[in-house]
Amino acid sequence: MENEISVVDSRERSRYEALDGDGNLMGFVDYKLYPGVIAFLHAETLPEYRGGGVAGTIAEKSLDDARALGLRVKPACPFYQEYLEEHPEYADLVKRAGE
Repeated sequence: MENEISVVDSRERSRYEALDGDGNLMGFVDYKLYPGVIAFLHAETLPEYRGGGVAGTIAEKSLDDARALGLRVKPACPFYQEYLEEHPEYADLVKRAGE
């Protein structure tokens, strides 16, 4: 299926991965876990999948997981910084300086 996107937490690689219906990698975000915090370091969508909502789908799943796990979020990646600015429903997750 062309538009199918599934997102999995590939813990052994410390990244969330977006896969198409055939299991092909579409994009990913690298992260680092700290006590009570997840830092999103680098998001990338493979060129052939850009413009199809892959990065946003990864961000939504990873942020929902962070919330479910009670983690604060450190958006070290420019994409996540912008995504969080555009999606205030996740503002409560952001780790502020000094926290």
